[in-house]
Amino acid sequence: MAWIIALVIVILLVVWYVSLYNGFVQARTHVQESWSQIDVQLKRRNDLIPNLVSTAKGYANYEQSTLQKVVELRNQLTAVPSGDRQQTMAVSNELSGTLRSLFAVAEKYPDLKANEQFKQLMEELTNTENKIAYSRQLYNSTVASLNMKIQSFPSNLVANIHHFKMKEYLQVPEEEKTAPKVSFDDLNTK
Repeated sequence: MAWIIALVIVILLVVWYVSLYNGFVQARTHVQESWSQIDVQLKRRNDLIPNLVSTAKGYANYEQSTLQKVVELRNQLTAVPSGDRQQTMAVSNELSGTLRSLFAVAEKYPDLKANEQFKQLMEELTNTENKIAYSRQLYNSTVASLNMKIQSFPSNLVANIHHFKMKEYLQVPEEEKTAPKVSFDDLNTK
């Protein structure tokens, strides 16, 4: 009778261990898949940029430095090594800021602003930027889930045995954390 109890305990421990291991594999796969979603959206944005630049070029002759910066950042983003997520997001954040500048520049050119192709590209880029932001949130959420499993007892024992490593969160750049300064005087002048 004692050997049956021992066998049941061993079977339960094996099932528990396999379950923990499979949970780590699943969490790691979710992290990889969520990063893949960011990659897909970055590629989509990179594919839209040449059309946006060529559309804006004809109208915004005096804003060539902004257009050139967009193209340079796009090229820089495509040259980032695929495993360097922090650098990818740093360049992506800079590109997002430059695209916002390009959209602001478009306000100076009513003909460009009225151009249907430019409006459609702006809308697509805005939607893509929103998808990138959502994908970043999803990535950080899946990283949090994996990291909690790695740090929690008793799953941390399985994580250490199989060398599961914690992942880094995608960070928000410091300049985006600060709120813009607004005064009531600025509001009254409009």
